[in-house]
Amino acid sequence: MRRCDKDRLRHITGDCGCHHGRVRPYQHPGTRRWVVALAGSALIAGCGAPTPPVNPAPVPTSAVSTATVPSPTATPATNLSPTPSEAPAIVLPPAGAGFDYQLGGAYPPPSGVRVVVRDRSERPAPGVYSICYLNGFQTQPDEQRFWLTRHPDLLLRTANGVPVVDEDWGELLLDTGTEPRRSAIAGIVGQWISGCAEAGFAAVEFDNLDSYDRSQGVLTRSDNVAMQRQFSRLAHAHGLAVAQKNAVELLGRRSELGTDFAIAEECNRYAECAEFVAVYGRRVYVIEYRDSDFAAGCRRSPELSIIRRDLDLVPAGSAGYVYRSC
Repeated sequence: MRRCDKDRLRHITGDCGCHHGRVRPYQHPGTRRWVVALAGSALIAGCGAPTPPVNPAPVPTSAVSTATVPSPTATPATNLSPTPSEAPAIVLPPAGAGFDYQLGGAYPPPSGVRVVVRDRSERPAPGVYSICYLNGFQTQPDEQRFWLTRHPDLLLRTANGVPVVDEDWGELLLDTGTEPRRSAIAGIVGQWISGCAEAGFAAVEFDNLDSYDRSQGVLTRSDNVAMQRQFSRLAHAHGLAVAQKNAVELLGRRSELGTDFAIAEECNRYAECAEFVAVYGRRVYVIEYRDSDFAAGCRRSPELSIIRRDLDLVPAGSAGYVYRSC
């Protein structure tokens, strides 16, 4: 998830007026549809979405191992991970290669691009190294009803039982705070990982690794490290490489995360790129959203895969589209 630039206005309304006609002036990464700008409190309190239980039943402590259960209450599914002898070889992305970040919608990659990130709902770009985007730690805005109605006990909640909302993006946080819940989340996300592999992607990116920063102190870094580790094991079992998305403060825990390369948004703006390079070498794929940060990155590290994209990540040919590479 892109950091919330304090210079930008938040795109969430502050009341429960159910403003179904108002939309955000951007598309969220991984979402091709326009997102209705509802306040988190409005969504939960009754703006057309079911009201979740105030005191949800806890996830059973007997939940089975990672990737075998799609929800804490569902009938166990078949194991989503191939056996070690069946798992295909993992191929890492080419270091320093031309790169594009197409989360607002797919389009033919620009000339020279060899690495492309697309949402899991898209097909991989033909003829290039394709990375599959998944929101592993928060809910996509258009999938909130799924989580509220089918998996309410996997949502992080306040002491009063209200789901915790990332108010900058209108997303509900998933509860990674216990092993049973992490296993249940992995069972759901594991199906998406399997879908990425079947579609022909070579790697996966799990967004919002740093959701602990927005958890009102409920989640810890270690909670999300443990969740990422489960995701990485599932992806590797399917022959997919795994990106660390942002979260510079977790670079020292790479071995625990199980990640293979990095996708870093605005690391030039926040002077973090060198820290990512120290851990991942040239396999750091950088997206900048301001001309000055992009230019500085190209001057300092022309050997890296650095691009300038528009904040909305719109497809080529759309109003506001921006793409440049070093």
